[in-house]
Amino acid sequence: MAKTVLITGSTSGIGLGIAREFAAAGCNIAFNGLEPDGAAIAQQVADEFNIKHTFSPTNVMFADQIRQMISEAISAFGKIDVLVNNAGIQFVSPVEDFSEDKWDSIIAINLTAAFHTIKGVWSSMKENHFGRIINIASAHGLRASAFKSAYVASKHGLIGLTKTIALEGAPFGITCNAICPGYSETKIVVDQIPNQALVHHMTEQEVKDKIFLERHAVKEFIPVSLIAKAAYFLAADEAATITGISLPVDAGWTAH
Repeated sequence: MAKTVLITGSTSGIGLGIAREFAAAGCNIAFNGLEPDGAAIAQQVADEFNIKHTFSPTNVMFADQIRQMISEAISAFGKIDVLVNNAGIQFVSPVEDFSEDKWDSIIAINLTAAFHTIKGVWSSMKENHFGRIINIASAHGLRASAFKSAYVASKHGLIGLTKTIALEGAPFGITCNAICPGYSETKIVVDQIPNQALVHHMTEQEVKDKIFLERHAVKEFIPVSLIAKAAYFLAADEAATITGISLPVDAGWTAH
């Protein structure tokens, strides 16, 4: 029987790359995203790989919407084998000017949503004595950067949540791991560039070279496909004893 994979934020960027990786392996995919054409993107992937799928426009800021999304996926497929918490947002500002609303939104989407999705799939995974929970954290879950107080706090918190869930899940065949990517040239990174240029008084090209890639030992953006393959490995049966880790996929950033 095909595994069912729920991926938040899976109609763009890293989430879409992960969805395509699992779809290529024949998994059922429960897509989620806020893009206006999200349903069409999900359908296109499903058609390309001949898989079953659902799509939910759930805003993961809201716990009731998350519960509904999970209920619909379980109703459609009977279970959720793999949960990938990928949805995330970013905002760049000195702390004295940091919008309190932005802080609340970033913590809600990047951290609190993962708590609600994990809680939502927990009983199903326990009943099946199988579960793979993969949290897309960040190198910023292991290292800090100025002007990113909420993002860094949320990703550090997500790694702490990962470790706790790994301990609670171990008796029930449930693993929980985090992937910590460096910079990949996706929308969440591209959207930072103008703000970073403003804060640092740089051109946008200088931001790419001096803010983003400077921290990579390998001076390249991380391919989305590499992050997706890491997620697929952590979801495999062979990874049953790998739990509670934070896996850097960061071109050597955290080696410093």
